[in-house]
Amino acid sequence: MKAVIQRVKYADVKVDGETVGEIGEGYMILVGVQEGDTKEDAEILARKTAGLRVFTDDEDKMNLSILDIDGEILAISQFTLCADVKKGNRPSFINAAKPDEANGLYEYYCEQLKANGVRKVEKGVFGAHMEVSLLNNGPVTILYDTEIWRK
Repeated sequence: MKAVIQRVKYADVKVDGETVGEIGEGYMILVGVQEGDTKEDAEILARKTAGLRVFTDDEDKMNLSILDIDGEILAISQFTLCADVKKGNRPSFINAAKPDEANGLYEYYCEQLKANGVRKVEKGVFGAHMEVSLLNNGPVTILYDTEIWRK
């Protein structure tokens, strides 16, 4: 599984002009599920996400996690993170998990974020065309790929 984690002041997601998810301070996360990803990947990713220390303490050091600041998460499923761009100019999405499998692991990841102590986890609509707005704070952007922890 892949995740692009952005530290935000706020974020929201709209489908057909209607807000379906919104948060205050926390993370806006784009989540990509690849062929071969498992529940274990979702569990590891959720644990690492909840423990990530990129919020500043009283000394302006990035020492605090989303749990420490009681932050919120907006998680958006995005299969394009699994793009293969080795050949040509048009990406291939052959590595992305099938929709049913991807949605199941995306939903499980969101459940695991809550199980790891995140108070509020909002979501987009799987497979829908979404418009995401956010105010990036920093900017701070972290890339996670569970493949590095599988080795």
